[in-house]
Amino acid sequence: MTDEERSYVYWALSDAFVDTEVDYEAIARQTEDYDREEVKRMLYHEVAPVCHSNLETVIPMIWSAFNLENLKADINKTIEERRKSYFRRKKDNLLIRWLEFRYKYIWVEISRCYRS
Repeated sequence: MTDEERSYVYWALSDAFVDTEVDYEAIARQTEDYDREEVKRMLYHEVAPVCHSNLETVIPMIWSAFNLENLKADINKTIEERRKSYFRRKKDNLLIRWLEFRYKYIWVEISRCYRS
């Protein structure tokens, strides 16, 4: 997957964290050409840690779509911070486990929409 493709997969997955009705079929269509396990990993390890707080606020900041450039920059910053810090990796590992539990339904819905 190229960096550009990765960015668009991030952007597609981020749609699950906006304050509107989520179109899981659209997310599945936009990500179905890629390895599903990698897409799932990207969802919980890269996208959800950056985007989940939008769903956890009383009045979410993002209603319709995340900004692609900001999203990519925020994810890259998070990945770089993990790479540099042992403690950040451990903290994020706990966060990721919680996100996999809390937002399990997101992957269930996306994977249900994939064509076999």
